[in-house]
Amino acid sequence: MSQTADSIQVEVIYALPNRQDTVSLKLSNGATVQQAVEASGMLQKYPEISLSGNKFGVFAKLVKLDAALRDKDRVEIYRGLIADPKEVRRQRAAEGKALKKGGGEE
Repeated sequence: MSQTADSIQVEVIYALPNRQDTVSLKLSNGATVQQAVEASGMLQKYPEISLSGNKFGVFAKLVKLDAALRDKDRVEIYRGLIADPKEVRRQRAAEGKALKKGGGEE
C-alpha cells in the first residue's frame, strides 16, 4: 500500500482463545484508538466488545481511546480475565499447604 503524508497504516487485533483476528487499516494522520477500532469493524463482528467495557493497548501498553496513533501502530483489544490471577495463586498456595500437611482426601 502506498503511504501519503496525511495517512497512517495501523493494525487492529482482537485475540480470541483459539485464534486472533487482525484488520489492517489506512487512517488519516492523527487518528485515535477509538477511530481505529470503529473503522476495523470489530465492534460489529464481535458484539462482546464495547468501547466502555474493554481495555485497549498499543504494542501491549494500555492506552485511552483518545490516544493518537502513529504509522504502523498495532491497536490491541483486550478481553476480560476469566479468573483473577491473585485469587488463583491463593488457591494454589492453599492446596500446596494442605498437601504438605498430609491433609486432603483419602
